[in-house]
Amino acid sequence: MTRPAVYLDHNAASPLRPEARAALLAALDLHGNPSSVHAHGRALRDVIETGRQRVARLAGAETRQVVFTGSATEAITQAIVGGAKAFSSGAIAMSAGEHAAVIKAAEATGLPLWTIGLDGQGRIDLDQLAEILRRADEKGVTLLVAVHWVNNETGIVQPMARINAMVGATRHTLFVDAVQACGKLPLDFAASAPDMMAISGHKIGAPAGIGALLVKGHADIVRLIPGGGQEQGRRGGTESTAFIAAFGAAAEANSFDSAATTALTQRVETGLRAMVPEMVIFGEQAERIGNVVNFAVPGLGNAIAMMGLDLMGLSVSSGSACSSGKVGPSHVLAAMGVDKALCECALRVSFGWNSTREDADAFLTGFETLLARHKRAGQAA
Repeated sequence: MTRPAVYLDHNAASPLRPEARAALLAALDLHGNPSSVHAHGRALRDVIETGRQRVARLAGAETRQVVFTGSATEAITQAIVGGAKAFSSGAIAMSAGEHAAVIKAAEATGLPLWTIGLDGQGRIDLDQLAEILRRADEKGVTLLVAVHWVNNETGIVQPMARINAMVGATRHTLFVDAVQACGKLPLDFAASAPDMMAISGHKIGAPAGIGALLVKGHADIVRLIPGGGQEQGRRGGTESTAFIAAFGAAAEANSFDSAATTALTQRVETGLRAMVPEMVIFGEQAERIGNVVNFAVPGLGNAIAMMGLDLMGLSVSSGSACSSGKVGPSHVLAAMGVDKALCECALRVSFGWNSTREDADAFLTGFETLLARHKRAGQAA
């Protein structure tokens, strides 16, 4: 099978970093169980704890606050399902633009779901959050508030400082999905308000299959998999030493260049605007992370566009990769008030650690070809 020439879907998964690959292979040469007290076990334990220290530094967390999981989805589920049980939550409050993993975990609790709306630029409605907190206090309901820091589809950065101030000082529990923020924005988990935070390995150049839940001291009781007491009793199951080593190496090697990736997205946006003045960039007026453009050309369906670009060796997406591979309307864009027809035209281009100007230019060349074919097809019809 021919490999795609240009990869433009880093928000789904970033390619494996050379440092992560080297750490992964080195750890695979070790054998034993990291919970064993003999020399082989201690060698594995040392690798795990080194990985934990590296991930903690990237996230601004204390080493003991890092709980390794099999994925960010598991970390999210542990935080929400486990957290709701641990803290006797009476309801889950979450934004309308949350990742599917957050939505499904919230539904799995069986608790009432209180939804916080988005404005037209994709920002969480802080007035509505304040009203939900007021109503919960009035009713004596303890909330587990779940919000994302950076939206995976649009790249919109939420006003986390204000959310922290609103929820952090209350009796309610705050969980933050920081999967798209980790490695791109400065994280200071230890000193910030969230009680729990989820991060992922494969978004920063580690292999898929490793994530972490960051927990404050009072959240140590949050468990989902009791098992045999691994991860300080917070997540059972023998740790994947090799994947943890790779996660740590990727965290240490992380050098996200916001200026460079922003230059790439601006190049793409400028080029698209020149081709199609009526093109829409979602969340254009909001603060956005610098590596992603979510846009739509009215009348150009994303299913057709993605197939056409794929045939040209250009890998892009229509949004989240975690919706069973479906191509269709985005619940995030719908929550922003985007009409269904335009939602079905949305495409996402995202850059990462190994993206280049040539990648951006290849996309623009391919998209121009796609538009010309689309125009000819329309004329023929």
